[in-house]
Amino acid sequence: MFSVVKKLKPVQYHLIMKHCLFIAGLLLSVFHPGYAQLSIEECYEKAEANYPLIRQYDLIEKSRDYNLSNASKGYLPQFQVGAQATYQSEVTDIPISIEGITVPELSKDQYKATIDLNQSIWDGGAIKAQKENIRTQAEIDKKNLEVTLYAIRSRVNQLYFGILLYDEMLAQNTTYLADLDRNIAQVAAYMINGLANQADLDAVEVEKVKTAQNRIELIYNKRAYLEMLSIMIGEKVDETTPLVKPDGCLPYSLDIYRPELALYDAQTRNLDARIKEVKAGLMPKFNLFVTGGYGRPGLNMLEDKFSAYYIGGVSLNWNLGNFYTRKNNLNNIEVSRGMIKAQRETFLFNTELDVTQTDNEVQKISQLVNSDDEIIRLRESVRRSAEVKVANGTISVLDMMKEVNAEQTAIQDKIVHEMQLLQAIYNLKYITNN
Repeated sequence: MFSVVKKLKPVQYHLIMKHCLFIAGLLLSVFHPGYAQLSIEECYEKAEANYPLIRQYDLIEKSRDYNLSNASKGYLPQFQVGAQATYQSEVTDIPISIEGITVPELSKDQYKATIDLNQSIWDGGAIKAQKENIRTQAEIDKKNLEVTLYAIRSRVNQLYFGILLYDEMLAQNTTYLADLDRNIAQVAAYMINGLANQADLDAVEVEKVKTAQNRIELIYNKRAYLEMLSIMIGEKVDETTPLVKPDGCLPYSLDIYRPELALYDAQTRNLDARIKEVKAGLMPKFNLFVTGGYGRPGLNMLEDKFSAYYIGGVSLNWNLGNFYTRKNNLNNIEVSRGMIKAQRETFLFNTELDVTQTDNEVQKISQLVNSDDEIIRLRESVRRSAEVKVANGTISVLDMMKEVNAEQTAIQDKIVHEMQLLQAIYNLKYITNN
């Protein structure tokens, strides 16, 4: 192995080592759970799957299936069992007296047990309309649930980009602490040469302590966001879990495809189903019926004894009272349709306002990011010039620290602007669902 390496040119050796380190890092990220990357899209999916309300999906479908099954049973033969025992003060009496013929007298206590069977031949479309109403109502419940679950994305955005911002701020904090250590060493050297005093050194030390305090605040804020994100997605997320920085691609369209629109469509379809129910209630209904019975007396009222009997035929039922309420029922449905239309238009109006505001926010922050690099370059140049002036004894260390702080502020502004831009882009994607 070593003999082969010695024969390679330095550039070849460097490339081989670079590839080996890359492969080793890749394997480590695959097999070490602490290095598993997490994207914002995965957080969306896991947060929705972990949300307790997601369990209602199965409950809605089960309830719909049960109700549909019950409605379908209206096509099956309907049985009814009845029994009755009565005592009456008078019975039918035949006021005829014929010599040699005895007219039987009915008993005042009478008994009857029956089994009724009804089979629908045509119900005017009532069961079909009822089943469509059940389906559309279940669809409304599901769309309502989707609207609630979609709102979780906004909360995920806040947590996810907050964590990314704290990551960037902590990285810059580390770099700044290293720069302050370098400045402390420089000021200490200036003290030896008589170019600085203890007050100058203390000023840099104070800045280092303040920066260390800021780091503590950043660490705990990030930890709080990580814990909240862990609760949201239902799995542990900590400092060892790298979050993938999303791309800054704008949505392909600013058209609105929010789940609320699907909810309004489902509500409209439910109103159409209710109209069909109203119209079905106006239709006559035809049934086959059979009644079997046993009692005293039977069908022959003149026989005072127990006997079995049956009756069969076709029946027509037509509830004409539904015509009284038809107009009001239809008007109520149209009122509901108008309310849904108004809600839809209001939602689109407010959402379009949000789209316009957020789109302008994206454009504004984009321009700020474009100028951040120039500001940082200029601040860095001023800071380097101040360091030279301190070394030459023309300005104080305090004046130099002002320029150092100004440069750090410019760097932090860029970090904040970049993260604000990403979050604004994803807020725009959330608002439009693109």
